[in-house]
Amino acid sequence: MRIALVAAFVGVAAALALGTSAPLELAERETLDVRFAVRGTQPVDGLAVVAIDERTFSELSPTWPFRRRLHARVLDRLREAGAGQVVYDVQFTEPSDRPDDDLALYDAVARTGRVILATGESDGHGGTRVLGGEEQLARAGGAVAASSTFPHDEGGVIRRYARDDAGLDTIATVAAERHGKRSTDREALIDFRGPPGTIPTYSFVDVLRGRVDAGALRGRTVVVGASAPVLQDVHPTSAPGEELMTGPELQANAIWTALHGNPLRQAPGWVTALVALLLGGLAPLAVRAFGPVRGVAAALALAAAYAGGAQLAFAHGSVLPVAVPLLALAIALAISVPAGAAAAIAARTRTARYNAELEAAVHARTAELAETRLEIVMRLAQAAELRDDDTGDHIERMSGLCREVALELGMSAAEADLVRHASVLHDIGKIGVPDGILLKPGTLTDEELTIMRRHVLDGARLLTGSDSALLQAAEVIVRTHHERWDGTGYPLGLAGEEIPLQGRIAAVCDVYDALVNERPYKRAWTVADACAEIERGRGAHFEPRVADALLAVIARRTQPETRRASSASTGRSASTSLR
Repeated sequence: MRIALVAAFVGVAAALALGTSAPLELAERETLDVRFAVRGTQPVDGLAVVAIDERTFSELSPTWPFRRRLHARVLDRLREAGAGQVVYDVQFTEPSDRPDDDLALYDAVARTGRVILATGESDGHGGTRVLGGEEQLARAGGAVAASSTFPHDEGGVIRRYARDDAGLDTIATVAAERHGKRSTDREALIDFRGPPGTIPTYSFVDVLRGRVDAGALRGRTVVVGASAPVLQDVHPTSAPGEELMTGPELQANAIWTALHGNPLRQAPGWVTALVALLLGGLAPLAVRAFGPVRGVAAALALAAAYAGGAQLAFAHGSVLPVAVPLLALAIALAISVPAGAAAAIAARTRTARYNAELEAAVHARTAELAETRLEIVMRLAQAAELRDDDTGDHIERMSGLCREVALELGMSAAEADLVRHASVLHDIGKIGVPDGILLKPGTLTDEELTIMRRHVLDGARLLTGSDSALLQAAEVIVRTHHERWDGTGYPLGLAGEEIPLQGRIAAVCDVYDALVNERPYKRAWTVADACAEIERGRGAHFEPRVADALLAVIARRTQPETRRASSASTGRSASTSLR
């Protein structure tokens, strides 16, 4: 009995002491992910998502952001369909360069009434600049700006929503209050209704063009937001499955949670201590009563029974502690096994195996996600100091053009998407180019040009050695997009088919976009002039087949008269106009 009491005391004390440690807190949070996976998909009512998806981009525009007039039309469509409440998870913090579009959006918000507009910015006192600020929004049918942010756990996993952020109520809080649901909870667990795709989702372009039955939206809270991978609004969550959840569906799950009074309630701290004491005390008693082998089996059965009970409680809205009580049981069990070589070794082996299996089950899902996230974060962090003011817009335009050219050349959609996403990193090596050279408005000296050209090899070195197919493709593009079809390019002087097709595509798209957009050292060319320059580069700078594919894509984008080359372009050369 003394050994049982000592084992129980040590087990419970150790588990409670470790309960506030980062590893055990992480383990407890990850047991929540397992519980969602076991519970599976749950009923959803009163919600719908309108997603700005890949099909929307392919039908409307390859560039982002869309004109605000399009968003205005979608708001009118939702109003006509009888949507109960509209949450717009697209930020309109700053005025666009089209005042008429801004006014059209404002008027559509006013017509729709009580629209909730997302923002990630606040003055710390609940003030924002969305569509002109609070007073302007209030005149627009009672519209309001709300915070779209969520608290993040380790690894960027989202499991909770907060009532407010920097003095600004969150989207879920505002949506619930408009239905008379006011919670005093500072934070609450999101009751994910199932894996991504559980909440009814409709394409933005289908809503815009009236292809969605009004009955699917009538009376529902509709969340409009981005789901296209290029917009990178996807997040790891507690929802079942390995797929990341899009921002609008995450907001919809948080809204459902707030509307239903935050149904998942975590047990208070005293419950954790009580359950740890119970399990930590019963385990050594079982060993004493049934012997080491059967006692350990009984203790494991007790742990399994408690885990099952915790899952049953979770199904009814109570989140009972799992990691700390089971750790208390495990520690007490290990200490209480009678001395003696054979029995002690056997008991410790079983306990170690049990602990390893428990830890593996709790960490299995997070380990894989964490490894992938770490690589992505590290790669992006290396590119975070890019100083070229136009780079963000340039890579968006250029990568979209790469995808269209790849499709024109007969690549599959998956292959074209790989080229598109990989080409985003084509100039990542410019992080090592001094500002005085990168932003110089005049012609570069030979020495400066040599330094500038080093960005190709610097960028390739940043990306080399990855197991990711995306980063491998990006390395090929970075290394070869300045090679020329006739062998006069750099850094290796490759010619013809020696240059990978991905690099040939990126080369012509990079040159075209640089020509038609202003740079510190040149003015923007017209589309006609740029197309004429591409035609002159066929067979020299560019592979003829790839150049023709680009010109075909541009031809579809423009009116026939704008495609005729201007005589003003005669004598200019992309090789001397671009860096």
